[in-house]
Parts: sequence; C-alpha cells; structure tokens
Amino acid sequence: MKIKLTSVLVDDQDKALEFYTKVMGFKKKNDFPVGKFKWLTVVSPEGPDDIELLLEPNENPAAKTYQKALHEQGIPLTAFAVEDVHKEYERMKKLGVAFRSEPTQMGPTIVVVLDDTCGNLIQLYQG
Repeated sequence: MKIKLTSVLVDDQDKALEFYTKVMGFKKKNDFPVGKFKWLTVVSPEGPDDIELLLEPNENPAAKTYQKALHEQGIPLTAFAVEDVHKEYERMKKLGVAFRSEPTQMGPTIVVVLDDTCGNLIQLYQG
C-alpha cells in the first residue's frame, strides 16, 4: 500500500492553483472538468510525479465546518517537508505569505505554519 493521492480542501480552485504553483512551487499535473468543478492536482518538482495533491473544492458543509475549526484553532491541515525552513520562510515572506510565527525549533525538527489563502494552515518542516 502506498500514498498516491491526498487532498487539500480549498475555497477556490483557481486561487489555490495560483498559490500552490507560484508560491509553494508545485507543478500542475491534472486540470480537467468534473461537473461544476475540476479534477485539479499538483505534484512536487522534487518528488515522484505519481504522488499528487488534489486541490479539492470545499463544498461539503461538514468539511467547511472542519476546515474553519482547524483554522480558527491554529491547527495545520497538513505538512510539507522542506530542505531549509528558514530559506522557504524568507522566500515566501517576500511573496506576501502570512505566517503564524517565525520558524521554531521543536525537538529534532524546525517548523513554521503559513496561511494558504484558501482556508487552510499549512505546516512546513525541516528535520
């Protein structure tokens, strides 16, 4: 068993694609209509091309409540590994990304949490 696809709930797929490609650095893989939404996935340029992140429209009322509660409590929806948290923090700050704090040492890892502008907090970690 292995992970091939995981989702991030987003309030606007086009805005999410812009953020996840231009700011986070992912590459668009799939973008085709599925009803009133799209099957919209991105992949990491640093990883295998077959592990996809689905930018999934958040239209389910229960999912909206969950997403909002996590955001209000400051809990990241997911986490992405980076080589250098401090470098990514500085690069993204220059692009206008809102962070919850500066990079913080937590045991053997360094973490920072950012707002993806699509309803989620995302944690970056190094270590």
